[in-house]
Amino acid sequence: MAFELPKLNYAFDALEPNIDAKTMEIHYGKHHNGYTNNLNNLISETENENKDIEQILKSLDLNNNGLRNNAGGYFNHNLFWEIMGPNCGGVPKSEISESINSNFGSFENFKNEFSKAAATRFGSGWAWLCSHENGQLEICSTANQDNPLMSNGCGGNPILCLDVWEHAYYLNYQNRRPDYINAFFNVINWDEVNKRFTEK
Repeated sequence: MAFELPKLNYAFDALEPNIDAKTMEIHYGKHHNGYTNNLNNLISETENENKDIEQILKSLDLNNNGLRNNAGGYFNHNLFWEIMGPNCGGVPKSEISESINSNFGSFENFKNEFSKAAATRFGSGWAWLCSHENGQLEICSTANQDNPLMSNGCGGNPILCLDVWEHAYYLNYQNRRPDYINAFFNVINWDEVNKRFTEK
């Protein structure tokens, strides 16, 4: 089973001015596409060939750096594109809003904690919001292309993520990662996040 680069639900320039079109084009067309092609080459004619991406990540040998980086890169970016959209952002509503308020006290507290996780991730990596079976929400961060589904992750079901690799923001923001993080909140598709929260 070959993995495919998912189609974006919006144009490259749809997230401007928060995320610029050139960054989107390079990030999606070069970086994500590269992870997808590398992943397919790595699993061809192996025991992972017919597994879905979640199965691969959960059973991953962390010493297999090639598979670790490319399977993680494929999954992480799939989620990243889906939880963003034009005319989004703002304060979430429905179940995810209630859970954020219950777990973090307020949306502002959540925003501050998530932003801190993203800003303090040294080097390259990701910030995550995960839901657990008991309804608990957890914020964590991972290095490189690692994610919560891996054995070294924070566990739970990832429902929101932010890419803090420099290629995700450098063309527009240079070294101003906090500005990029703040802009990300203007494009979060909370309906999609809520869907992921309520499905699992």
